Amino acid sequence: MDINEVLDPAAIERAAAAVIAMVTTYGLRMIGAVLLLVVGWIAASWISHAIWRNLGKFKRVDDMLRGFVASLVKYGILAVTLIAVLGQFGVQTTSFVAVIGAAGLAIGLALQGTLSNLAGGVMLLLFRPFKVGDFVDASGQMGTVKHLTLFFTELANPEGVLLIVPNAEIWGKRITNFSVNPVRRFDIPVGISYSDDIDGAIAVLKDVLAAEPRVLADPAPDVFVESLADNSVNLVARCWAKSSEWWPLKSHLIKTIKVAFDAAGISIPFPQRDMHLRVDAGTLRAVLQNPAEPPSQAR
Repeated sequence: MDINEVLDPAAIERAAAAVIAMVTTYGLRMIGAVLLLVVGWIAASWISHAIWRNLGKFKRVDDMLRGFVASLVKYGILAVTLIAVLGQFGVQTTSFVAVIGAAGLAIGLALQGTLSNLAGGVMLLLFRPFKVGDFVDASGQMGTVKHLTLFFTELANPEGVLLIVPNAEIWGKRITNFSVNPVRRFDIPVGISYSDDIDGAIAVLKDVLAAEPRVLADPAPDVFVESLADNSVNLVARCWAKSSEWWPLKSHLIKTIKVAFDAAGISIPFPQRDMHLRVDAGTLRAVLQNPAEPPSQAR
């Protein structure tokens, strides 16, 4: 190549114009991308912080749920910002979004169970059917709630065994919370013999309930006849107590009732059945006249 062609002022001018145009174009795009990143980051941080702060005004919203929602919004805004930045450099964002959507669908199908647990955890944290320390029956498992996460719940059953239950199973089934109410009612069924004095037995039961300070006066305790069974007259001693005391109180009352009944001479019958054998006279006469031969003489 001739040096004169390289140093041709017109060629140099054209090259300089091309470089200036390229620098101007991509420089402006770079500046725009940086501005988008800065604005997107500031917006994501501000909005996520506002969500965290406002959700804290609701007592039913757990801190874990607040953090999850705030982070989800923040990274969603950053993802949109990243797509906009790529668009500044000529990247086909439509196809990019389609690829991300397809990948998200594939991941969602692969992690269907995990996402179900996540959704269940969000609902549990949002509606709060129980809290840590409550004794619950969740998904057929009974125990004290030890820890609640977005994916599973930890329960300690009465035997001291740690149960890890997926949140999807808990949210999709009935939940019984034994601790949410401050007081709890319980019944103690007691059977007495048909020969015993019903009014006397009722009076003994009322005295036992009245003498126990842990039995609440309001609602008032009650004793009534429930049924006439095969072997006993069934009475029920009904009372209310604090939820934290009902189990030891119930055990104590059962023992006290037994001791009081023994002192009053009131029996608690056990199941029994009378059997009546019917034999016609001819068969009985034949058996008496021809007794069976002793086994030692059998031939």
